[in-house]
Amino acid sequence: MFRRSAPHRRHGTLALAGVTLAGLLAAAQPAMADPAEAADPINAAFADAADAYQVPRDLLVAVGYGETRLDDHDGAPSHARGYGVMHLVDNPTHRTLDAAAEATGLDAAELRSDTAANIEGGAAVLRAYADELGLTAEERADLDAWYPVVARYGGAEQDATARLYADTVYDLLGDGLSAVVDGGETVTVDPVTVNPERGDYASADVGVLSEDYPPALWAPAHSANYSTGRTQAIDTVVIHVTQGSYAGSISWFQNPASQVSAHYTIRSSDGEVTQSVRDRDTAWHARGGNAYSIGIEHEGWVDEPSWFTDAMYRSSAALTRHLAAKHGIPLNRQHIVGHVEVPGNDHTDPGPHWDWDYYMELVGGDPGEPGPPALDFTSYQTLRDGSTGPQVTALQYLLNQNGQNAGAVDGQFGPATGAAVRGFQTAKGLTADGVVGPRTWTALLSAGSTPTLSQGSSGEAVSRLQRALTAALGETLAIDGQFGPNTAAAVREYQSSRGLGADSIVGPQTWAALQGGR
Repeated sequence: MFRRSAPHRRHGTLALAGVTLAGLLAAAQPAMADPAEAADPINAAFADAADAYQVPRDLLVAVGYGETRLDDHDGAPSHARGYGVMHLVDNPTHRTLDAAAEATGLDAAELRSDTAANIEGGAAVLRAYADELGLTAEERADLDAWYPVVARYGGAEQDATARLYADTVYDLLGDGLSAVVDGGETVTVDPVTVNPERGDYASADVGVLSEDYPPALWAPAHSANYSTGRTQAIDTVVIHVTQGSYAGSISWFQNPASQVSAHYTIRSSDGEVTQSVRDRDTAWHARGGNAYSIGIEHEGWVDEPSWFTDAMYRSSAALTRHLAAKHGIPLNRQHIVGHVEVPGNDHTDPGPHWDWDYYMELVGGDPGEPGPPALDFTSYQTLRDGSTGPQVTALQYLLNQNGQNAGAVDGQFGPATGAAVRGFQTAKGLTADGVVGPRTWTALLSAGSTPTLSQGSSGEAVSRLQRALTAALGETLAIDGQFGPNTAAAVREYQSSRGLGADSIVGPQTWAALQGGR
């Protein structure tokens, strides 16, 4: 295995299986920066890494593009805990991050966060796999000979999925690619004729079709990642974004350590569909929504709209129409929902770049508003400009319901949400700082009708009361719409702490205190 022994682009002697390989790069001496490298640092990083580890440059770029479109996502991990443009992985069964650290001598933190280091790490792992598979120097110069190496890099549990991964890379090489990366630099690969040498992967069957949806391929998830059968009737389709690549996501569902799965995954480039869990079984994709829903993953990242191609939209809409007809799912936004809209979840996908109006037009359904988002949380976080997630979605929904224009209910706390918060705070006599703390949450969550409530009451007003008490007291209260002993105790605690009559009856004074954010 290669092992790095000098700083970036200053490789000295590299060792392979006990044999010293000198001269791959000239011994580095301090020198003036290369102007081309300064102008195009990502292109330079690919060129340097390819040269240092004798990996074809275009292959290295295509592997990275297939994984991330050459976006490092600011160091955020993928669903499979992969990092950087080369998706160096750190999970229980696939550890290319560790392999890259061993091969380059760089520490894991640098490999995760520094793009040049990450590219070098990807090249080092590919070269190490090539050596283990016995590729000669002549074979390493041949793009087609790298196919088994690429298949292994994807980390798939099954050969069919590994072939799916490697075929994607070779399709990119055949078609060519162009990507604008951070800083405005463009990285390109010119189209080239490829005839990959698949070796043992040639017999891997990727053509088996789904029984539930004939246009889909069938690549089953590991049995540890879903439940057999259903406990509820199917009445919802949940739209997800993978936060990773198509083949990588399918592979993750086949990894017993992942404890996740989805029924279907759709490829960005051409809309290809793969099913991993039968409709009749319960995939683990949306927590409390699993029992009654079918999950559709879409290749890409929430913050990168370029992944959401027309081919993907049309393919996904065709699948959703099929599922709706088969299972009697209403074609509206109450039953075709985003992951972020499923109660009890902490995800933001499909995010603000998913075009719901276009998607529902393709589905042939009602593009109206979705049902209310999740409002029940064990605690309510302090939110401000830049916050994201389900609690921001709940905030935006509640602000809109209370006459403040927070804009799109998208889980992104931006200027419109901040202005709406300040407007609500002003209306309630609270400090109008645009920060949503306990007082603002209490006022928002309790807003609405004010019926007298006491032990034995039930319904939506009790749920509002329980949410407001959770925010006001900073204590977790079951939000079940049932006014029982625990709710009564919480009411008494609130009344005592606010100087109200502590009788556990929620009348005009208690409602006024809650809705005033006390």
